[in-house]
Amino acid sequence: MLDDSTAAASPASWPAAYPEGYAVVDVETTGLARDDRIVSAAVYQLDTHGRVEDSWYTLVNPERDPGPVWIHGLTSEVLAEAPLFKDIAADFADRLAGRVLVAHNAAFDWSMIAREYARAGMEVPVRQRLCTIALSKELGLSLPNHKLESLAAHYGVVQQRAHHALDDARVLAETFRPSLHRAAEAGLRLPLLACQPLTEWSDGPSARSPRIGYQPSYRSAGWRPSRRLPPCPYPNPGRYEPGKQLIQGMRVAFSGDTSIDRELLEDRTIEAGLHVASSVSRLTSLLVTNDPDSPTGKVTKARSFNTPVVDEAAYVQLLSHVVPAPGGGA
Repeated sequence: MLDDSTAAASPASWPAAYPEGYAVVDVETTGLARDDRIVSAAVYQLDTHGRVEDSWYTLVNPERDPGPVWIHGLTSEVLAEAPLFKDIAADFADRLAGRVLVAHNAAFDWSMIAREYARAGMEVPVRQRLCTIALSKELGLSLPNHKLESLAAHYGVVQQRAHHALDDARVLAETFRPSLHRAAEAGLRLPLLACQPLTEWSDGPSARSPRIGYQPSYRSAGWRPSRRLPPCPYPNPGRYEPGKQLIQGMRVAFSGDTSIDRELLEDRTIEAGLHVASSVSRLTSLLVTNDPDSPTGKVTKARSFNTPVVDEAAYVQLLSHVVPAPGGGA
């Protein structure tokens, strides 16, 4: 573990608005799609200053092919006797309850966890999450990239078993604490996002039943799978004008982590008569992002095209007052 003096802010100067506790989480999965499953999970419970209080780890039987065994090392034979998610859900929930969920690329871990609980007919007792990638950006850490191993190297934390949920959670806990103290010393507002639990779930008719040996594409970023969206029936009226209302047919693109599950946000966009754009072009009416300073391709293109940008909260407000398309349709 890192020495407690590392980047330590004194309790007297600790920001009163900071959370009282954290649950540092890592999950390994069968893949990256909405119908993929968790095969292992780990939680490190931290107190308000980032000190470790407890740790927990479990295997999970995904009831399907384990996916990228070459990454997480968990074979069908190893997982055959593991408990089902519904059998560990209560223990998992106990370790999350009342804490901020902390993860590296938190949108992914949160989505997988929320979906597993929805399948089990339960609600996750988490209301906020914090992505350590976002925190690193806020702190301006000098990193070659945003991989966990780069963050670990920055703080001198030794990674023993990459892609093993318990060791990844340990590494993340040890790197999160000095980052938390740096943020506290600077009086930085933590990049917390709200968690919107799923209240119901259906894997739908397109859910896979993969063959043994199924090998999904597994990437460190851009994990969200593409899905076929219905065409917008309205013509594009042009760009959104700040301070005014959205008009049906406008092309809306999304970038980065969102509090509301991305697919749900896209569905609401479509229901409002707007077009969900997978990329940013000169025709894009609006970009929605909670990280407008991020160097992502969409943000960079939006800046070059002078495309209007709003955050998620502002967009949700705009969604409630979308102006009907002129003429009522295409």
